Amino acid sequence: MKWIYSVSLAVTLAMQPAFADVQPAQHPLTPQARDAFVSDLLKKMTLDEKIGQLRLITVGPENTKEVIRDMIQQQQVGAIFNTVTRQDIRAMQDQAMQLSRLKIPLFFAYDVIHGQRTAFPIPLGLAASWDLDALADVGRISAYEAADDGLNMTWAPMVDVTREPRWGRVSEGFGEDTYLTAEMGRTLVESMQGKSAADRHSVMTSVKHYAAYGAVEGGRDYNTVDMSPQRLLQDYLPPYKAALDAGSGGVMVSLNSLNGVPATADSWLLKDILRDDWKFKGITISDHGAIKELIKHGVASDPEDAVRLALKSGVNMSMNDEYYSKYLPGLVKRGEVSEQEIDDATRHVLNVKYDMGLFNDPYSHLGAKESDPQDTNAESRLHRAEARDVARKSMVLLKNRLETLPLKKSGTIALVGPLADSQNDIIGSWSAAAVSGQAVTLLQGMKNATDGKATILYAKGANVTDNKGIQDFLNLYENAVNKDTRSAQQMLDEAVAAAKQADVVIAAVGEARGMAHEASSRSDITIPPSQVKLLDALKATGKPLVIVLMNGRPLALVKEQQQADAILETWFSGTEGGNAIADVLFGDYNPSGKLPMSFPRSVGQIPIYYNHLNTGRPYNFEKPNKYTSHYYDAANGPLFPFGYGLSYTSFKVSPVTLSADTMPRDGTVNASVTVTNTGKRDGATVVQMYLRDQVASISRPVKELKGFKRIMLKAGESQTVTFPIDVDALKFWNARLQQVAEPGKFSVMIGLDSADTEEAEFTYL
Repeated sequence: MKWIYSVSLAVTLAMQPAFADVQPAQHPLTPQARDAFVSDLLKKMTLDEKIGQLRLITVGPENTKEVIRDMIQQQQVGAIFNTVTRQDIRAMQDQAMQLSRLKIPLFFAYDVIHGQRTAFPIPLGLAASWDLDALADVGRISAYEAADDGLNMTWAPMVDVTREPRWGRVSEGFGEDTYLTAEMGRTLVESMQGKSAADRHSVMTSVKHYAAYGAVEGGRDYNTVDMSPQRLLQDYLPPYKAALDAGSGGVMVSLNSLNGVPATADSWLLKDILRDDWKFKGITISDHGAIKELIKHGVASDPEDAVRLALKSGVNMSMNDEYYSKYLPGLVKRGEVSEQEIDDATRHVLNVKYDMGLFNDPYSHLGAKESDPQDTNAESRLHRAEARDVARKSMVLLKNRLETLPLKKSGTIALVGPLADSQNDIIGSWSAAAVSGQAVTLLQGMKNATDGKATILYAKGANVTDNKGIQDFLNLYENAVNKDTRSAQQMLDEAVAAAKQADVVIAAVGEARGMAHEASSRSDITIPPSQVKLLDALKATGKPLVIVLMNGRPLALVKEQQQADAILETWFSGTEGGNAIADVLFGDYNPSGKLPMSFPRSVGQIPIYYNHLNTGRPYNFEKPNKYTSHYYDAANGPLFPFGYGLSYTSFKVSPVTLSADTMPRDGTVNASVTVTNTGKRDGATVVQMYLRDQVASISRPVKELKGFKRIMLKAGESQTVTFPIDVDALKFWNARLQQVAEPGKFSVMIGLDSADTEEAEFTYL
């Protein structure tokens, strides 16, 4: 992996105290030394000590820090989740190292999904950058900040392919495409783990949610998944394997059932594929409370049955329930679980602790006590410049009628909308230890950008939602949505008054971050009615209308697309979101993001994704026919297709040229296009290559992403982009579940999105 360090990050690393230097290893960090050490340690451990290692405890109301410290002393805990300060982590590690018999260190984990103290864009936004170098920087900084807090593992990356925008956890993943998700997951694992998870500023990853969690029926969280083996192997499993091939030391098991079997009890997933086929040597961890849930799934009769099923199926570590420690001793005593099975699970836990370097130095990610930051949330601990740069790259320009954007830094600009000045929302869901008070809102970002050169008139305009039931739901565990005490009409009148005084109106609308989160599935993916009324009123003023979207999923935006003069998709853009959005709005940065998911016209079109199979009666957009696969009551196809995104300049793609018309077995063909910046501004774009197997033993997708490259071109500049195509790009899982490349004709499609491409073909011999 080629590390891309920013100057500020390199300086920060250089300024670390002496404890950051690599300590001489007491135990060589090799598989052979690890296996010998762990085997010897297992011989010294009692059954209760082994079972204690299989328990991962969450710090929270159920388990206070004081209660957990007692558990640690009694050797009932193997790892800790949900504490993020060095002082607390050190105190718990002290308990393990000073008071437990064998002094086996704990490891500490947290959800570092898109940054630890610096919030980067949500993963769906990161995927929209299509920039692996930028993503590597995000991974390295996230790991640096997490390790600097004393953490050893992150529950990331999430590589669940999803074609279901109703699902709340869309925001946590990389979208609908297998190839893009695999590349993103691989890059994050390599950048977060570095050369070794034992390094001072690396953390071990735990890829999730294994497997196929993104395909839950109806987009309802925790729901059922039912799919063919071919689809599972072809579309959903490859990103997990890519992350594991990159070295991920952990796997978090998903909460869903797959073809009737809950993943937590699926030995085919956890043993046959993961261990036997993929040769995974790391740790498997249940999701939060998942072992208990086997009873409600209906595959376990009682708690003991659930524990027996989970352990024998291959779940090494139990997250946040007492079931393993409570029931495993009795199961072993009765012979329903063997000591060898306990040893195998414990070995995996000890292995990852060894790989983390904890047996060499249990405090390796803590450093000396005197090095603890005086202020845990100190501004100096953030990486703002990097966050701003990545956030700009993640934004997608969806519409720009008559070059409404970029804006001039002069005149009067009305900024309205419930998300325009919300620090809490702009950092997004799963924001780890990021402090919302340190986030830059769009209002502040626009003020910073104009620096008094333009007049900014701000009005909230509406609540995110006026639905009391939704407000109460979102506020169930935190104060996520603040309801304005003014009436809806008062807020609307204020916004319209501001718009009438302005030269242009910016409307910051979309979702509160809690609307795009775990347990936040939506049956309606339109903008909430309170905000629709606001947009209607703003449009009625006749002023140019720019919509700035903040959201964690594709939204249905047919009406908004018609109303707006320009639309900028900003997702939840993180700590520096407001500055980054302002950079794009005012043209200090030329947008280059591309959609990682198709945007449907309505919820009724779901699932809608670009790489679907054809039918015997495909719909022809140019020559519509009644007896074809389509909806008769709405326009067909997505509102915005996968890979789509505009720029402030324009690009032209030449016809595709191939290095040969045929590809021999195990050979390659190079596909090339010349891309020209035909506009007046310098700009970046993402060149995308898709393949189609024209005739195969089973129906194949109409196209599949098999390569992409982000390029920067000056105005008038041209660049030839070449994609090598090898036999691996042609392979698929056939009806016999064999991975094959079949001879025949293949179409090569290259363009700047999935819908508008140049095409050529070659024959695989």
